[in-house]
Amino acid sequence: MQAESSSHATRSSLLLRTRQRDAAAWGELVDLYGPLIVHWCRQCRIDSHSAADCMQEVFASVAVAIETFQPTRETGSFRAWLWTITRRKVLDHLRKVRGRPEAAGGSTALGLLQQVIDPDAFFDEEPSGENQIQQLTHRALTQVRSEFEDRTWQAFWRCVIDGLATDQVAGELGVSSASVRQSRSRILRRLRQQLGDLL
Repeated sequence: MQAESSSHATRSSLLLRTRQRDAAAWGELVDLYGPLIVHWCRQCRIDSHSAADCMQEVFASVAVAIETFQPTRETGSFRAWLWTITRRKVLDHLRKVRGRPEAAGGSTALGLLQQVIDPDAFFDEEPSGENQIQQLTHRALTQVRSEFEDRTWQAFWRCVIDGLATDQVAGELGVSSASVRQSRSRILRRLRQQLGDLL
């Protein structure tokens, strides 16, 4: 039997576990949102090394402020809050780089200068596309997969991901339609716990 019947089936949300300084939860949070933060930094034309540094600074800020974060209409979702922190760190980086003289010349230097983003005209909205949200959701699905039995996961996958009707999935798996709906509901609830209010 897989972990579905264990204490993992009633896991609290990732944010709650992170607030409790659960090391595994912090690892999951970094694995889940780290690639998205790096994507945001790269969209802001920050090189890969600086993006990695920026990501560390973002998570350091999250560690300090996570206990007081409460999603509201003003602050939005956890992802929106994370973008706000990332945006500040990116702006700090751009201001630091803008004040640093470069010892280069020629057309390469001109090209680099033309790529510099004006921090005063910076993104207000997070630079995430549908692909980044799908990747984030995929990472969350991977994180929670081991908590469910195969048949439960198949029922969820066939309904939600493949878009098949509940009755069709029930027939394929040899279970009741109510069982399929329950499987779908349980995994979606767990996914919402892992992602916060993204879904």
